[in-house]
Amino acid sequence: MHEQLRAFSSSLRDFGWQGNGRLKDWFDAFDALKDVIKASASSKKVIFLDELPWMDTAKSNFIPALEFFWNGWASGRKDVLLVVCGSATSWIVSKILKSRGGLHNRVTDQIWLKPFTLAECKAYAAELGMEMSDMELAEAYMALGGVPYYWSFLKPGLSLAQNMDSLFFASDAKLRLEFSQLYSSLFKHPEPYMKVVNALGSRQTGLTREELATACELPDSGRLTRYLEELEQCGFIRRYMPFGARKKGFVCQLIDCYTLFYFRFIRENLKHDTRFWTSSYATPVHAVWAGLAFERLCLLHVDGIKKALGISGVVGSVCSWRSGSADGGGQIDLLIDRDDRVINLCEMKFCEEPFQVDKAYDAWLRERRAMFLRQTGTRKAAHLTLVTAIGIAETKYKGVFQSVVTLDDLLRE
Repeated sequence: MHEQLRAFSSSLRDFGWQGNGRLKDWFDAFDALKDVIKASASSKKVIFLDELPWMDTAKSNFIPALEFFWNGWASGRKDVLLVVCGSATSWIVSKILKSRGGLHNRVTDQIWLKPFTLAECKAYAAELGMEMSDMELAEAYMALGGVPYYWSFLKPGLSLAQNMDSLFFASDAKLRLEFSQLYSSLFKHPEPYMKVVNALGSRQTGLTREELATACELPDSGRLTRYLEELEQCGFIRRYMPFGARKKGFVCQLIDCYTLFYFRFIRENLKHDTRFWTSSYATPVHAVWAGLAFERLCLLHVDGIKKALGISGVVGSVCSWRSGSADGGGQIDLLIDRDDRVINLCEMKFCEEPFQVDKAYDAWLRERRAMFLRQTGTRKAAHLTLVTAIGIAETKYKGVFQSVVTLDDLLRE
């Protein structure tokens, strides 16, 4: 039995990864696998194929052989379970979930491995032996997202700034070339996908499909639809309808934390400073990035915000709003439009101290809420909500916010 398993594993390596498989070779390999299954006394035999997309090279003939094996033999048995997985989400969707060939409608169940939440990253950091404050956890998430692979490189005993320089800016940094490698690993032809994310990286609230097509110099066709769908399936972008919009006119927004971090910091390190993160830490560059990145963190934790507000069970939609006035007016990056006739207008502020509301900011908030109600014509109540790291300072103007959500709330998600 072990010899047959080794023969099958060798076939996966030689025929798949090297791309020189013939159908007959694959049939022989799967025949060996059949013999292993027949010889097993176990009540359930599980076939687990990891990183399936990379076995399907141009000349490997792997997928037709797999289809023949499953449809012609394995699917008729009640003791065989086939599990396939791969990091190239777009390939899994097109070749397995939406297959038009022999694997059509063969999927019994699917598991989408989503990034960790902030709370899960806190637990993982503790498992790694990292001693991190809530602010450091948030800032690490704002750069690394919830990708365990990135977090696994963090070293106990180093500050977050030291870890970031070591991972991204040192001459031998493990993730120095991650951006190009990431998109190349997920998409066999990554160039158009990278064009899309580059364009979206220039606009905080996102771009419409038409604006994207123009910015990327791509035809507004079915191919653009596929690029957007696959980027969304991989968690790089989200598509949403702006508040008050009708059936058409959705906006695409870049929400991948690492990609945004790359655009703001790694790509801007033109002098190849090996301590670029540390040297930028107390500068306006870092402050601007932190503000924008915290907004992305909030967008990725809307469920936690709703839970903190006590509205987890209330149906609603998450969107943004941009003023239509000639002078540009203003915009609100996060609205929670609830079916209980309330809209939460969220202000997201990343501060190391309790956020202070002064007289001028109070007046600005009230005017912007009035503008929103006036321009949208909504009859729902508009509640101003502050999402911030530490909380709100005790000032006479703090009452402008009907509710406050903190990092502590999100870490309990």
